[in-house]
Amino acid sequence: MKRKINNSLMGTATLAIVTTLLLTVAVCYHLLKNQIWEDLKVYAETMGFFLQMSDESKLESGMQEFEEQMRQNHVRATYIKADGEVVYDTMADASGMENHGDRPEVREALVNGVGRQIRMSSTLEQSTYYYALLLEDGMILRISKDADSVYRIMEYAVPAILFMAILLLAACGILSYFLAESIMHPIKVIAKDVEKVEEIEAYEEMKPFIEAIKSQHDDVLDNARIRQEFTANVSHELKTPLTAISGYAELIENGMVNEEKEVQRFGKEIHKSANRLLTLINDVIRLSELDDSKTEEVLEPIHLWDSAQACVDMLQFSAQKHSVTLTLEGEDAVVMANRQMVEEVLYNLCDNAIRYNRENGSVTVRVENRLNKAHLMVSDTGIGISKEHQERIFERFYRVDKSRSKSTGGTGLGLAIVKHILLKLDAEIALESEVGKGTKITVTFPIARSEQYH
Repeated sequence: MKRKINNSLMGTATLAIVTTLLLTVAVCYHLLKNQIWEDLKVYAETMGFFLQMSDESKLESGMQEFEEQMRQNHVRATYIKADGEVVYDTMADASGMENHGDRPEVREALVNGVGRQIRMSSTLEQSTYYYALLLEDGMILRISKDADSVYRIMEYAVPAILFMAILLLAACGILSYFLAESIMHPIKVIAKDVEKVEEIEAYEEMKPFIEAIKSQHDDVLDNARIRQEFTANVSHELKTPLTAISGYAELIENGMVNEEKEVQRFGKEIHKSANRLLTLINDVIRLSELDDSKTEEVLEPIHLWDSAQACVDMLQFSAQKHSVTLTLEGEDAVVMANRQMVEEVLYNLCDNAIRYNRENGSVTVRVENRLNKAHLMVSDTGIGISKEHQERIFERFYRVDKSRSKSTGGTGLGLAIVKHILLKLDAEIALESEVGKGTKITVTFPIARSEQYH
């Protein structure tokens, strides 16, 4: 990671440095060209004005006055007729020069009044700049000057460019090292000891990452604690019925039970403990299935009224056994859910309401359809739940009254299963309870759209 950051930074720096230096050379060359054209223009206009003011007899003497100055500045002047014949040249014998009528700058000057042309030498070492000016008498004055080509300029600049590039790259290398180190430091600290995540002084952009790591770490610790508690609770819960079964079986095995009634009583206790053990195992397996996030549940339109009616009918015998009246009220509501999960939620809520009720108490199941939500409410007149227990009632194996829970056959996993199911169904659960007056649990499902079940 650190090497990757270093390589990226150095690559970016190298590209930026080379591009900047090349652009600098290009801009300097462009400015050089403009300066040369400006100088040639001044020479041409000055000489042109002089030539216009001088008569033909004094032309040669007048031109000679400029020769020394032009030679010092490496500038050449050529005086050309409209037909291309060379009349005078400051650096060559005009009589021996070929016709210049085909020169691009001359033809351009005859058409536009001014002509410009750059010609490269055969060696590409120099460029010759030509500036041609059409005078009022029809003659053409051409001023030329040799200058280094862009390639020669590049040759001059290469050592300086390499020196600057090496210097800048060295500086960028040092800076990129410390920058990469500062970026990686918080990650190294976290990798070495995640417990120190809160002590890290990180830059602003790193804070969301650190917060996410902290949150994940806390979640891992919480999950580890929950698993540890769950394992301990399962072991304890399994131990109780297994101990009872083993004890009663040992008494029968050793012939310590003589009377038929005693054998029947022990057999009943063994059966009761075995049923409790099976119920506990089934609940643990169901929780494990719900914890598996990869499991995809099949959703279908569910009529809550029909499911609630089936649950009420099924639990009527249990309600009568506990001297509790179980009734259903309200109206139908259609939700998109998993049928088995909805039935589990209904069964666990109603079963709890019956088990933890008072003698001659009541349980009311109500289904409502309002505000584009389906509401399932289970109310009882039971013992109620105090405020300090309400937040933890959906935890695994959490019991408000442990002695009562065991006497009624509860495993302490019913409401935990309900909570996990509702999380999978995107449903919400709310608890209202008062000690001695009863409990009301409301489950809110998203209502199914008409196109989903018609």
